[in-house]
Amino acid sequence: MPLNDERPTSTSSGEDQGSDVESSSERCDSMTSTSDLDCSRESFTSDCSSKQSTPSSSPPKTLTLDEVMNSARDLSDLSLAHEIIVDRSFHLEPATLPQDSLWKLVREKVHMAFWDILESELNDDPPEFGQAIRLLEEIREILLSFLNPGANRMRTQIMEALDMDLIRQQAENDAVDIQGLAYYIITTMGKMCAPARDEEVKKLREKTDNMVTLFKEIFRVLDLMKMDMINFTIENLRPALQRQCVEYERAKFQSILDKTPRALDHTTSWIKSSLQELLSATNPKDQGKGLQVLPGPFLVLNTAFLHILTWDYKSPLPETMMTDESRLREIQCQLQQCQAVNEVLLIVYSAIGGPIQGLPSLSDRLKRMISVLLDGMHSPDFNLEEALEGASGQICCELNKSLTERNYPALTPAMQATLTGQICCITQKDNPIRSLVEERVQQYFMALLVDPKPLTKLEQVLPAGLNAIKPELASLGAKYIYLVNYNKSVYGPFYSDILKKLMFSNVPPVPSPPQDSAQDPVVSN
Repeated sequence: MPLNDERPTSTSSGEDQGSDVESSSERCDSMTSTSDLDCSRESFTSDCSSKQSTPSSSPPKTLTLDEVMNSARDLSDLSLAHEIIVDRSFHLEPATLPQDSLWKLVREKVHMAFWDILESELNDDPPEFGQAIRLLEEIREILLSFLNPGANRMRTQIMEALDMDLIRQQAENDAVDIQGLAYYIITTMGKMCAPARDEEVKKLREKTDNMVTLFKEIFRVLDLMKMDMINFTIENLRPALQRQCVEYERAKFQSILDKTPRALDHTTSWIKSSLQELLSATNPKDQGKGLQVLPGPFLVLNTAFLHILTWDYKSPLPETMMTDESRLREIQCQLQQCQAVNEVLLIVYSAIGGPIQGLPSLSDRLKRMISVLLDGMHSPDFNLEEALEGASGQICCELNKSLTERNYPALTPAMQATLTGQICCITQKDNPIRSLVEERVQQYFMALLVDPKPLTKLEQVLPAGLNAIKPELASLGAKYIYLVNYNKSVYGPFYSDILKKLMFSNVPPVPSPPQDSAQDPVVSN
């Protein structure tokens, strides 16, 4: 399983063919030369690419319910496979329903009715075994599901010990040994369960006084064993998925695209907005000379990925990024908190100056203090301005303690009030310190995006003014670049197709003024 700071590996040639956007990203800043321009234009306008690396989409059509359901299943498979590949700690947990929810209430009532019927039947004279036989049959199927295909001996033993036809005949003659069957089931569970469940199975042997309670506990432990088996299967499946991850995810997404032709609408809009942003920033002098100035396709794509860091999740993510939404949200929240910590520290050090320079222990204490006080700043009920005001008071106390220990005068009330006001102002979007930090963080991530080997330069490309959060930025940078690189390797052909249509099919030439002779179009960054 690849870690967040390393690339996924694939032994197939399809990944190499499908990763043309990623493998060529090192040319992002050097596309103004003639050879690079020709190569770039050819790669994005050629119709001779192989079927493996060129996605296809069906013409618009009305979808049937079956097609919608099939697409939903494909998306579910894609999401599950992606989680297994990207998240090394991914595993399933037993489902827990919200307390006092209607579904939880209904389930509890149905289960209670079932167990009440079982208890009533077993207490009859003579006892009835209808419910008990259904339970035994279900338990037998669960035990058989735990077996490997080659475990024929154990399968035969279970089928003989829990022979439903024989048990029904015994029930007709009031000769069913429920306790003996329960003991056999518990013994078999002990042979099959993971070591972590040994204690649970041991406790089952102590509950033989009440058969209804015993069967309840047997099913509870069987549910845990089923979850263990699923997670064991996931662990065994992970290496195979890693070898074929890119091809599998790409094929699944292509299947979704075939059934849902508009499955790339948000992705197209996302890339188009980045292209329009770069076109609007084009040098007006070049347009005045009659040149059709297009940004490089890799610059367009990297700019689009940069926007994900500041994405407003009120709008839907690009379809190609949805499987990573939770990870992207987490990175965004951590990044914004790091930025806030850095902004506060910049204000403190610029306001106080020399007396607190060159004191790494003080800087670390202030950083930890601010980080703790701003923890959870993205919660809906979190009052950021109030938290910053509280942090300012703590900072002033820490500064006064440090200053007086080294025979410097403590901060006056007026200076403390000024410092508190400056710190609280970072809640304003147009605050100059906030704008400066956000701009340099964007520069840092863009430098990682355009570098062909970004993981080797996580701390080398750090802009000035961000040293206080260098370790955090390096960690977030490694996580983000891993997600981006993997995303490019999977969806590169789809991005290429979109960029080809946007840049070389639908962009009209810029009209030239009459006084200048028309020139051939060029592409530049």
